[in-house]
Amino acid sequence: MKKFISTIFNNRKASSNQDETTLLSKYQKSGLKMSEALEIKEKVRLAFECDKIHQNNALGLNDLSSHISIDRYKVSQVINEYISVNFYTLLNQYRVKDAKNLLIHNPNLSVKSIMYEVGFNSKTCFYGAFKKETGLSPNDFRNLVRLAS
Repeated sequence: MKKFISTIFNNRKASSNQDETTLLSKYQKSGLKMSEALEIKEKVRLAFECDKIHQNNALGLNDLSSHISIDRYKVSQVINEYISVNFYTLLNQYRVKDAKNLLIHNPNLSVKSIMYEVGFNSKTCFYGAFKKETGLSPNDFRNLVRLAS
């Protein structure tokens, strides 16, 4: 059971609906070098993991680009090509990761409080993103964690 919970907790889907050839042709003339792309990827990671920029409920790609001081089109390209998801999928992955942590470590917080804390504005969006990442609703996830402890 604990292995199952661990799998759910660490589950990070990185699937993309875009065809690889579409990406190649879309960014064919961008001139983005691999070293620059890796640097941008690291800045994006730090913005989410250290600065917790994803907790801003109005965050958009322009805000992320401004935060890391990189052109929007380069940030978009790196997220699509090197992280293999779109911006909103990446944003929701970080929000759901935080939500899972709060559901486990703060059992007294309501799911609605957690939803707002991690940056979601809508219960429907929160439940949809959470279920997409974990296969469970937030309440089912919390109950499963309780049963496993």
